[in-house]
Amino acid sequence: MQEGYYEIDQIQAIPHYAGVAAEQRGLKRDLRLRHMVMIAISGTIGTGLFLTSGSTIATAGPGGALLAYTIIGLWVVFVCQAIGEIATLLPLPGAFNAWGGRVFDEALSFQMTWMYFINWALTISAELSASAVIIEYWLPAGSNFPVWIVPLSIIVLMVIINMAGVRAYGELEYWFSILKIITIVMFVVCGILVDAGVLGGVKYGMKAWHVVGAPFKGGIIGFLRTLVAVGYSYGGTEMIGVTAAESRNPHKHVPKAVNTVFLRIAIFYILSIFLLGSIVMNDDPALMNADSSAAKAPFTLVFAKAGVSAAANYINAVIFTSVFSAINSDYYIATRTLLSLARNGWAHKSIGYTNARGVPLVAVGIVTISSCLSLITIFVGSGVVFKWFVSIIGSLLFQSWMLILLLHFRFRYCWKKQDHQVVDLPYVSWGYPYGNILAAVIGGCCIVATWYLSIINPPRNPGSGATPEEMSAYYTARDTYIQGLLGAWFPWVISAILFFSFKFIRGTKLIKAENADLDTGRFIPSESDKEDMRANRSTWKRILQFVV
Repeated sequence: MQEGYYEIDQIQAIPHYAGVAAEQRGLKRDLRLRHMVMIAISGTIGTGLFLTSGSTIATAGPGGALLAYTIIGLWVVFVCQAIGEIATLLPLPGAFNAWGGRVFDEALSFQMTWMYFINWALTISAELSASAVIIEYWLPAGSNFPVWIVPLSIIVLMVIINMAGVRAYGELEYWFSILKIITIVMFVVCGILVDAGVLGGVKYGMKAWHVVGAPFKGGIIGFLRTLVAVGYSYGGTEMIGVTAAESRNPHKHVPKAVNTVFLRIAIFYILSIFLLGSIVMNDDPALMNADSSAAKAPFTLVFAKAGVSAAANYINAVIFTSVFSAINSDYYIATRTLLSLARNGWAHKSIGYTNARGVPLVAVGIVTISSCLSLITIFVGSGVVFKWFVSIIGSLLFQSWMLILLLHFRFRYCWKKQDHQVVDLPYVSWGYPYGNILAAVIGGCCIVATWYLSIINPPRNPGSGATPEEMSAYYTARDTYIQGLLGAWFPWVISAILFFSFKFIRGTKLIKAENADLDTGRFIPSESDKEDMRANRSTWKRILQFVV
C-alpha cells in the first residue's frame, strides 16, 4: 500500500468520520484554532490591501473606495457564513468546490475546482511579481539587480516549507499573521495621529474628502472600476473552508474562524482605507503609481508624511513578509485543490499521492512549476504582469463566491428534502436566506458591471498620420482594453467549456435532492472533541483569543 492511503479496515477504524471521503485520506489533522484563524487572515491581508488600495482611492476617490470595500465586504461575509455551515459538517479538502458533485451536478464541481486551481495558480504568480517590485524600494536608481532572483528564491522556500507538512505551514502563518496585525494596528494609530496633526505637523482632518474629485471621483464608472481590484483584495477569505479538512476539530474551529476573522479583517480594511483616503489626496500621483511600480506602497506614504523614514522602511519590509506569507497560503490552497481534483477522478490519480507527513508531493511539484510563470517579469516588467493577473483573479473570485451562494441554497434544499432539521446542523449560518439573497444581488451587479466596463470605450487607432506620442497612448489604451476583456470574460468562457465538455463526456445529470450525499466525509466529534468544545475559559483568555 502506498504511503498516504488507507485500506478499508483502517478507514472504518477512524472514529472522527461517518465515512471517509477519498479526498480526505492521507491528510493530517494538525491545524489548531489559532492556526485556522491566522491562516484566514494571512491569505487575505497581502498585496490586495498593501499595494492596490491606493489605486482604488485614485480612481474612485476616498468615498468611492470606502463604499467599494464595504459592499464587497458585505458580499463576502455571507459567502463565509455559507462556507462555515457546510464546511463544519463536511470538512473536505476541496471544500465548496466539492459540494456541487454532492448536491447539484458533478460537472459543476469539476468546473469549480479547476477554475479555483487556476485562480490560485495565477494568484501565486501575481504575488511573486509583486515581491519582485517591492524590492525596488531599496535598490538605488539605475540598479542592474536581477529582480527575477526574488521570486525564484521564494519559490525554493515555498517547496521547503510545504514539504515539512501542514503543522509547519500553520505555525509559520500564525507568526506572520501576528506581524501583519501589529503592523496594521500601528498604521491605524499612526494614521489617526497624522490625520489629527500630532505627527507630521499638518492637520488633515476630512480635507481630502472635499478637494476636487472627492469624495466620489469619476462618477459611477470610476466607482465600478474599483470593484475588481477590491475583490482581489478580499480574495482568500474563503480559504477557511479548505483548511477545515486538516483542522483538529472542525465543529469548533470553523465556526470560530468564520465568525471572528472576517469581522477583524473588515475593521482593518475599513479603518485603513478611511485613514488613507483622508490623509493622501486622491490626485496624488503616488497613489496611482503610474510607472507600474509597487515600491511606494500606500501605507508607506502615510508613514512618510509622519516624518518617520525608518518606519517607512519597516512598512515596506512588512509588505514583503506579507506577500511571502500570502504566497505560502496560496501554495497550500493550490496543492489541496489539486489533491481534491485527483481524489475525485478529475485529474490523474498520481496527483493525489501524499507521503507519511500528509504532503501531496506531486501537487506541490505542479504548483511549483506553475509558479514559475512569475519569472516572465524578467521580460515584461513586474508591475505590468501584476496588473494583468489582478484583472483576471478578481473575476475568478466573483465567480467562485456566486457559485458558493447558489450551492448553499441547494444544500439547504437537499438537507430539508432528506428530512433533516436546520437545528441538526453543527453550525447554522446567520441571516439565511435573506443574507444570501442580498449577497447574490451584490454579486450579480458586480459581475454585470465587469462585463459592461470591459466593452465600453474601445480605443481608436489614430491612423498613419499620428505622432509617436499618440501611437504610444493608443498602444497603452489598447493593452488596457484587452486586459479588461480578458479579465471580465475569461473565467466565464473557460467555465462554460469545462462544465459542458465534462457533462457531455461523462453524461452527468442533476442530482436529486433525496439522493444527495450529505454523509460521506462528515466529521463526528469524539468525546475529547466534545469536551474541548465545552471547555470554559476565563474572561481574560477569551479577550486574548479574540484579539490574537
